[in-house]
Amino acid sequence: MPALARLLIVLGLLLLLAGAAVYLLSLVGVSFGHLPGDFAWRRKNVSVFFPLGTCILISVLLTLILYLFSRFHR
Repeated sequence: MPALARLLIVLGLLLLLAGAAVYLLSLVGVSFGHLPGDFAWRRKNVSVFFPLGTCILISVLLTLILYLFSRFHR
């Protein structure tokens, strides 16, 4: 159980840091969901939004973080 508790604490801290980073970036003017590559179609009664650029950015960042975590965790 101590390992599970430690994992939950680390994940909570990572979520806190991610939230703080998103908040601080929004203060600077960088808003997720409005990056190049994010598609938005609007018609009379229909709106479709697909954040492809945001998804790619998040995927690259998570891949880098998990790679570094696995590299130093050994």
